[in-house]
Amino acid sequence: MRFFEKLFEKALWNGRFVVVVAVVASMAAATAIFYMATVDVVYLVGHMLNYADPSMALEARKAMHDETITHVVEVVDGYLLATFMLIFALGMYELFVSDIDEAHGSKTSSKILVIESLDDLKSRLAKVILMILIVTLFEEALKMNLTTPLDLLYLGGAIALIGVALYFSHKSESHGKESEEAPH
Repeated sequence: MRFFEKLFEKALWNGRFVVVVAVVASMAAATAIFYMATVDVVYLVGHMLNYADPSMALEARKAMHDETITHVVEVVDGYLLATFMLIFALGMYELFVSDIDEAHGSKTSSKILVIESLDDLKSRLAKVILMILIVTLFEEALKMNLTTPLDLLYLGGAIALIGVALYFSHKSESHGKESEEAPH
């Protein structure tokens, strides 16, 4: 009986390697999103070469300006989403498969890519999601047609909620650092 239990536990433990599928897929998605955002930047820059055309009408220049700002925000959103996928992939690998020796051994390694626990991964992903939400709100605010005072109040309320979210995000981060420094 002990033999079957040991065999079952070994199979169960090695089952964690199925996470590699999610890691590879997430890295592929991150690469694809980085590629798409970079292509968008190339086209955006190419499109903006006409911005200096002196024969362009003022209205056309203003429309191009507004459209460009919106596209830049979309590109930032794309890069943030790609970063989210990258952090997710690396975090899942570190949590379920193995530490990434290159990340731990490198002096230039960013601490954001070294994941110590599931809570650590969730915290880092939540920060990226918060940034994506901020960028999305900014993108929508650029498109918003404020026609009534209530529209302005809604926008102000959304901005206030973002501020509260950022406050609590930084508060929890500083609280975590204080508890790490406290003697046990």
